[in-house]
Amino acid sequence: MEIKKLLQEMTTEEKAAFLSGKNVWQTRDFKRLGIPSIFCSDGPHGIRKQAGAGDHLGLNASLPATCFPTAATIANSWDEELGEELGAALGEEASVQDVNVLLGPGLNIKRSPLCGRNFEYFSEDPYLSGKMAASYIRGIQSQGVYACPKHFAVNSQELRRMAMDSVLDERTLREIYLTGFEIAVKEGHPGSIMSSYNEVNGVYANENKHLLQDILRKEWGFDGIVITDWGGSNDHVRGVAAGSNLEMPAPGLDSAREILQALKEKKLTMEELDSCVEDLLKAVMTLSAKAKNKKTSFSKEEHHELAKKAAEQSAVLLKNIDNILPLAPGTKVAVIGDFAVEPRYQGAGSSMVNPTKLETMEQVMRNYDLEVVGICRGYQRSGEEDAVMKKEALDLAANADVVIYCFGLDELSESEGLDRPHMRIPQNQIELLKAIVQVNENVTGILSAGAAVEMPWHNCCKAILHGYLYGQAGAGAMMNILTGKVNPSGHLNETYPLSYEDTPAFRYFPSAQRISQYRESIYIGYRYFATGKVKVQYPFGYGLSYTTFEYSNIKATEKGVEFTLTNTGKYDGAEVAQLYVGLPNAIVFRPEKELKGFKKVFLKSGESRQIFIPFDDKTFRYWNVKTNRWETEMGTYHIMIGSNVEDICLEAELSLEGTTKEYPYNPAKLPYYYTGIIQQISDQEFEELLGRPIPSGKWSGDLDRNDAICQMYYAKSRLARFIYKCLTYLKKKSEEKGKPDLNILFIYNMPFRGIAKMTNGAVSREMVDGMVMAVNGHLFRGLKKIIGGFFANIRANKMYEEKLKNE
Repeated sequence: MEIKKLLQEMTTEEKAAFLSGKNVWQTRDFKRLGIPSIFCSDGPHGIRKQAGAGDHLGLNASLPATCFPTAATIANSWDEELGEELGAALGEEASVQDVNVLLGPGLNIKRSPLCGRNFEYFSEDPYLSGKMAASYIRGIQSQGVYACPKHFAVNSQELRRMAMDSVLDERTLREIYLTGFEIAVKEGHPGSIMSSYNEVNGVYANENKHLLQDILRKEWGFDGIVITDWGGSNDHVRGVAAGSNLEMPAPGLDSAREILQALKEKKLTMEELDSCVEDLLKAVMTLSAKAKNKKTSFSKEEHHELAKKAAEQSAVLLKNIDNILPLAPGTKVAVIGDFAVEPRYQGAGSSMVNPTKLETMEQVMRNYDLEVVGICRGYQRSGEEDAVMKKEALDLAANADVVIYCFGLDELSESEGLDRPHMRIPQNQIELLKAIVQVNENVTGILSAGAAVEMPWHNCCKAILHGYLYGQAGAGAMMNILTGKVNPSGHLNETYPLSYEDTPAFRYFPSAQRISQYRESIYIGYRYFATGKVKVQYPFGYGLSYTTFEYSNIKATEKGVEFTLTNTGKYDGAEVAQLYVGLPNAIVFRPEKELKGFKKVFLKSGESRQIFIPFDDKTFRYWNVKTNRWETEMGTYHIMIGSNVEDICLEAELSLEGTTKEYPYNPAKLPYYYTGIIQQISDQEFEELLGRPIPSGKWSGDLDRNDAICQMYYAKSRLARFIYKCLTYLKKKSEEKGKPDLNILFIYNMPFRGIAKMTNGAVSREMVDGMVMAVNGHLFRGLKKIIGGFFANIRANKMYEEKLKNE
């Protein structure tokens, strides 16, 4: 049936109900019209379709699926072909499991190393993030499944993520936080996109017309559906007016009644409602038609091998003193570390995958020509000291030629709903490492972590191989690299600073109360370190190989840059050639250099090849806040080719006329932005950049439905403060166990309005208002509103359901 005809046959009540989920993962179906339900599932690096009753937090078991390396890992490959291959495998598994919309990839910018969900995001750089996301999307959608890139936009922290406001200037928004999404949309053409929980400059992302209409649909040409993050709808009517198509998970029919009321009160037009319904109808009918041709099974072994290949091509060799790697055949090795026995291979939260199989270092060691003198855990994963385990490890280390030390961040360090308190690896792991090097200096560290860590201990290791969170086949991948079967070729997607205090957002992350001020502006990651000449541990784009490469013969034209790349070593291997562009003495402040292109090139030993990296519409542009458009500044640009942001091997110049007639800034009023020294930006200078006063985010007076439950610390009600203390106690107890309780974390950071959006219609907004009234000290008035709202909601839901049945 044609979409237009279906739309005409739907009643207003059906249209209103259609725009909210039926349950945790499915859209609402209408049998009389032949409109089926479609199924959504988490899955940035593996399908997480739950076997029993669905819940957003992963408390119920999910069906087995291939656990591929996380996005932060794959970004280290800098390989778009690999991204597309992984996307196709993810799409195939989704299709087999009757999943129509795969909720990923995640491509939020890593503003701070402490964001608890960085393992799920590609990079600190928007160009690399966008290119890798687009490759995933193309692969996923080749299998008849929609990708759903997330979280749109400026979602950089987990703390109070549903009740905070990202405050930033338009240029920073465009150049840093939206460029990745722009590339993903224009080059990947996703069928859906997920709006984020937070506000952006005072307006919730899901009802932000500037984001969803002006930019996403009108400028970028997006023609798919916008889906809320689970529980991320603030005002459903405003969301629909802004072009948000699907409110998830299952707010019940209270949301539908809000739409009907808004139509009566002229707060929403029928044209706005029909536009959202029509887009969702197209998606549902298209996906349902494609699902008829789906496969019934996938090769678990082939996908496991793909996961291994991905881990191999994404691992980063950070250090290799005296060429200790690759290990010679017959080397006597001691394998030490809890991660060798029980690997840390994925993050925690809604992306948690139930793997089809899982390799461990302990299991795979027997497959290699090495003499293993022993394997032991060495340390407690929980961080506690254990003298017996430590002695066993030191005895083993003393009897080996080389120690393979497996260590890194535990599960509590990286999770949805929880930001990291620091960048350090648990101290008991470092104390053991320092003790091991006293009895055996030949230590090779295998690091497992989904985000940057401080490395004051790096001199204890002769070699460091960083596997990130390498998925279910990662152990074999690490051993293939250690023994030389595979030549490492990964390059860092993010900067590794010497200390957290050196990072650009150190003084501004996370939000203070309700407001997160992005005072660092465009100086994120390497853009700050390179411009401010801040020394780092390992720079953005860094990665070693067992072979060596030489760059020569650069030539830049208006179309792009050409150069020669030669493998000058004795091993075959791959290099990531990176293009950076800068404009010295620019009139408009900018970083010293920015990534504008890259190419991963495999070369046999002794082979040379001519490489061409084209320029595109993003190579020279900046966002002019005065003219409100993309422009190019005139001048002589530096075209730089290197193996990382600090190792620039070739340089050329290119003069451009530019398009700027009105310059956006007065340098005298933005002195620190022009120097790149942005760690202590004054209120006055930030307001000059914003072009408006800094909004107040202080908590004062009564709490409201948009305040987080953890803010009951400030509640006037003793009962509410007692509930807060109970939740805080339970949160701390789960942290002490070493594994986060996702249910508690979600509730802790959820605003009161989320209760109405996450309870399948059992709680209405009227009842939430009663709860807030009680929290603010009016217990009996609040209870009266809750009880009255409860019975009113039951009656209204029953009447609505009857009307839908009788249509």
